[in-house]
Amino acid sequence: MRYDHAKMLLYVVFISGDVYAYKEVPEKVYKDFKAAISKGTFLNRKIKKCYEAVKINAE
Repeated sequence: MRYDHAKMLLYVVFISGDVYAYKEVPEKVYKDFKAAISKGTFLNRKIKKCYEAVKINAE
């Protein structure tokens, strides 16, 4: 995972190799995601449902 502070984009790389950029993610959400014990649960509950995603590439 990577976060672009200037653009408020959260980049997530999945096991498949696919990369998604989640738009307008506040820095606090990114920090909470980094600190989450279960990244998958946090992603599904707090990010996927709330922020628009754009697929960047597919491996």
